[in-house]
Parts: sequence; C-alpha cells; structure tokens
Amino acid sequence: MRALLVIDMLKDFLEEGKPLFVKKGREIIGNIKKRIEEARKEGIPVIYICDSHLPEDMEMKIWPPHALRGTEGAEVVEELKPQKDDYVILKRRYSGFLGTELDLLLRELGIKEVVITGVLTNICVLFTAGDAFMRGYKVIIPEDSVASVSEEDHKFALKLMKEVLKAEVI
Repeated sequence: MRALLVIDMLKDFLEEGKPLFVKKGREIIGNIKKRIEEARKEGIPVIYICDSHLPEDMEMKIWPPHALRGTEGAEVVEELKPQKDDYVILKRRYSGFLGTELDLLLRELGIKEVVITGVLTNICVLFTAGDAFMRGYKVIIPEDSVASVSEEDHKFALKLMKEVLKAEVI
C-alpha cells in the first residue's frame, strides 16, 4: 500500500514576504492539490508533515525563525488544507521521521511505498526520503510536486535520491 506525504507546504514557506519564502513552491501547489484529490479518491492516506518549531530549536540558529508552533506561519496553505481523514505529523527537524510518530503510523497503515511531495527538495524532502529508504520504504518522488529555492539544488537532490536512495523519480 502507498501513502502520499505532503511536506512543509506551510505559509512561512509559500507566502510572499514570509521568513523562508520559496517562490518555486507556489508553482507546485496545483500539482500537489491534484495528487491529494487523487489519493483521497483512491483511499490512499494523505499525511501532512509540518515544521512546528520551538524558539530554541537548532534550526533557528541556521535559518530565520519560521513555522513556530502555534503561529499562522506554521499552518498549511489554504489551497492544501488537511481534511478530517488526513493525518498531520509535526516535526522539529528536517526529516519527517526524526522524533515523530511517522514510522509507527505508516506501519500501522500497512504502507510499503511513500510518494513524497513538498518543499524543499534538497532539505526536508531529501532527509525524509533518506530516512524512509533506511526504514525499508519504497520512495517515489514526483518531480513536478517538489521544489527548492534554486534549480541547481532541486536537480542535485533529485539525482541523489534517484542514484543513492533508488527513489523512483517520476
């Protein structure tokens, strides 16, 4: 069975003027929305993996404060809001697996394959894909549903996931 993971499609990444605005992230919203709609029709679980930081998180030493727990910036953008039957996993690190219940949820749902969408291809998508691979999941990356700040970073991460993690890049 397969699950659709939607990573960090949050206001602080996708709204202009926010701390870590990813212009290319706006361009993939429509593609992700279609994938979410298809998954729901087919009974495929949709799992949102969302940054939800505390002010003292180590990422705040690397990046401007973003997606702070309980703030509007940590909310999923309106176009992709989770529905009642979707799952939401809050994370404090790049990987959706580190310190979360993602692996337990996937195993309880009988998931063997994860389709990973969202931002950033070279950070949270890459680290989540790596941890999924290390845990024995097949990783599928739809190229039109992931984005990074630069095309160079995006292409590098896709190549790495394909060659090293044996991800299926579609």
